[in-house]
Amino acid sequence: MQMSVVTDSPVHSSSSDDFAAFLDTELGASSPDSSPVKEHENQDELESLRIKRRKIESIEETEGSTSEGIIKQNLEASVDIDVCTHPGSFGSMCIRCGQKLDGESGVTFGYIHKGLRLHDEEISRLRNTDMKSLMCRRKLYFVLDLDHTLLNSTHLSHLSPEESHLLNQTDSLEDVSKGSLFKLEHMHMMTKLRPFVRSFLKEASEMFEMYIYTMGDRPYALEMAKLLDPRGEYFNAKVISRDDGTQKHQKGLDVVLGQESAVLILDDTEHAWMKHKDNLILMERYHFFASSCRQFGFNCKSLAELGNDEDETDGALAKILKVLKQVHCSFFDKRQEDLVDRDVRQVLSSVRSEVLGGCVIVFSRIFHGALPSLRKMAEQMGATCLTEVDPSVTHVVATDVGTEKSRWAVKENKFLVHPRWIEAANFFWEKQPEENFIIKIKQ
Repeated sequence: MQMSVVTDSPVHSSSSDDFAAFLDTELGASSPDSSPVKEHENQDELESLRIKRRKIESIEETEGSTSEGIIKQNLEASVDIDVCTHPGSFGSMCIRCGQKLDGESGVTFGYIHKGLRLHDEEISRLRNTDMKSLMCRRKLYFVLDLDHTLLNSTHLSHLSPEESHLLNQTDSLEDVSKGSLFKLEHMHMMTKLRPFVRSFLKEASEMFEMYIYTMGDRPYALEMAKLLDPRGEYFNAKVISRDDGTQKHQKGLDVVLGQESAVLILDDTEHAWMKHKDNLILMERYHFFASSCRQFGFNCKSLAELGNDEDETDGALAKILKVLKQVHCSFFDKRQEDLVDRDVRQVLSSVRSEVLGGCVIVFSRIFHGALPSLRKMAEQMGATCLTEVDPSVTHVVATDVGTEKSRWAVKENKFLVHPRWIEAANFFWEKQPEENFIIKIKQ
C-alpha cells in the first residue's frame, strides 16, 4: 500500500482521520501477503518520508494551518522535530516526524505492515479509539487458534496406510469455499477443516472482530487463512503467527490491537496463554489425522482411519458458538447502560460458573497430579468440592469402583462418574449426561 504523507500521517490528520485510519486500511486489506515489489515500494516510501515531511512542515508554517493545534506547536518550536513523542516507526523512521530513531522500543506489528513498530502510548490510544468504535457496533474481539481448533493438518508423508484413500478424495482449490479437505502440494501437506467451521466463522463475525493467532509460521498461517476465509471477509491482515509474538512458545494479547477486557480467545492449548487464561475458552482438540493422535500420545485410530468425523450440528464448534452468543448477549445486556466498565472476562467467568451449579463433588483415588486441576475446573464451573462424603454430595468422581467412597456412592444411589465427566463439561460448557461416564462395577 502506498501511504500519502499528507493524508495518512497522524500529524496531518483530523481528529477522526488519524493513524488509526491507516491501520484500519492495512487490517482491512484484501490480502495479507507482501510481494517483493510491495516491500521495495515500502522501503522507497520510508526513505522519502523525512524529506517530504520537512517540505510539508515548511509549507504549513507559511500557510498557518491549525490542524489539531499541532502546526501551531511546530511554529512555536521553529519546526523542532525533537518535540515529537515518536509514537512508532517504520523500520528506523518515526511515523510522525520522519526522524531516524536509534534503538528499538515498543511492540512490532509486522503482520499489519512490514516494519511497523508502535510504542505503548500509541498502542493504548489506538485500542481506546477502536474500542469505542466496536462498542457502537456491538462487537467484541475474538482471537482464534488454527491447529486442532479450527482445522487439522498433516504432512502427506505422515498419512497412515488407512488414510491413503484421502489422497483421491480432496476438494478443489479453485473454490475452497465448497470444500473441507485439501491437498496443498506446494507445502507437501493435507488439511481438513473442522465440521461447521464455515457457519461458525460467519456467525461469529457478526459478533466479533476476529484475529487468527497460531504457533505455526507465517506462510502456513496465511495459507490456512485462505482456506478458512477465501473472500477475505473475516480476517484480512489480522493473521498473527509465531513470527509476530513477543515471547517464545507463548501467545500474548500485546500484539492484538484490542482491549484485554473485550477479548475472547479460542484455543486448544491452555499453557500457550499463561497471562490470559481468564480470556480463554479451551477447545477440545480436533484429531482428524493419525499423526495428530500420535502427537498427543493417543494410541487409537484417527477419525480419518475410522471413516468418521465430528457432528456438523452438534459438534465442538456448534457448542462453542452457543457459548459465544450467550457471552455476547450478556455483555451487551440492555439493562447495562454504560459499557465502559464492562469486562468480558467477568462475563465469561459468570457463564462458566453456571455449568455445574448445584453439583456437590467428592473425589476418590484420583492421581495427585491431576486432582488440583480437576478440582479447580469443577469449582470454576460452579460445583462445590468436598473432601468427605455427606448427604449433600451428588457426584463421586473416581477411576476405581472399589474405593470406600465409590461403594458409598453406589449404596446411596449417587452418581459415580469418571473424571472425563468434568473434562467434557469444561469443553462443551454444559453438564454432560452422567450415564455416558458411569464407572461400571465389575462382575
